[in-house]
Amino acid sequence: MKKSGTVVRLAVFAVLTAVFAVLAGSSGLWSSLDAASGHFRWSNIAGICLMICAVLLAENVIALILSLLRPKGNRARTAVTITANLVRYAAAVVIICGVLAMLNVDIGAILAGLGIIALIIGFGAESLVADIVTGVFILLDNQYNVGDIIEVGGFRGTVSRIGVRTTCITDPGGNVKIVNNSEMKNILNRSDNASRAVTDFPIPYGTDLAALERELPALLQRIYENNQPMMRAVPVYLGVQELGGSAVVLRFVAEVGESDIYAGMRRLNHDLFLGMRALGVECPFQQVDVHADRA
Repeated sequence: MKKSGTVVRLAVFAVLTAVFAVLAGSSGLWSSLDAASGHFRWSNIAGICLMICAVLLAENVIALILSLLRPKGNRARTAVTITANLVRYAAAVVIICGVLAMLNVDIGAILAGLGIIALIIGFGAESLVADIVTGVFILLDNQYNVGDIIEVGGFRGTVSRIGVRTTCITDPGGNVKIVNNSEMKNILNRSDNASRAVTDFPIPYGTDLAALERELPALLQRIYENNQPMMRAVPVYLGVQELGGSAVVLRFVAEVGESDIYAGMRRLNHDLFLGMRALGVECPFQQVDVHADRA
């Protein structure tokens, strides 16, 4: 959907660029620019529109090229998103400077005065500067990249975009959280190492635990073979986790990727249930004894 939108904008700006180029030529814009009269003419409006459309056309061409790239590494995907973000900022700067130049505004004097203005604005835009500076250090330190699964402030999700000022994190439900880069603190990058899907499986107290434990290695091997490549190794039986009120709770652990931690847990639960039932071990359930007094 996003790529098709870029193509549509590209076509629109291409048509507008051609139209304003014709209008600018027919209104004598090029001759007025050669003469350098220093006076604004209404024909310059067509030139301004032409410049804006041409810059936006170039921006959308670059955006389309970047959208066609399919880098495999998270670091390369991060570089693509950052480049697209910087291209948008650069296009805005070029348009502003170009419009001012075509209006015969002295850009040099404006830039000289921006030093004082930037100093004044800087005190009020401290958070903006902090976001940008922090974003640079995040990239240089390689703290996380697009595609990494991170946890920050209790929110867990996949990094979908890293911008100059903000980072977008998408959780498994599709909810997107936008966090200022300066607030990306105490980050837990869950993509750096393998994760563990943990399952606590209850069995009745009457089960022959020693006999069951002799059957578990073969059962866990079958579970591993049926769930590759989600499971990176044969699930491990850790032992008795708890002596509950109505069941003995056994703990199993499977090594999976962070993106598969919940799916791996569900698969481990599913296959353990079917495997235990095949071995004659049923999951216990709470029962209520009702005693009726006879008159």
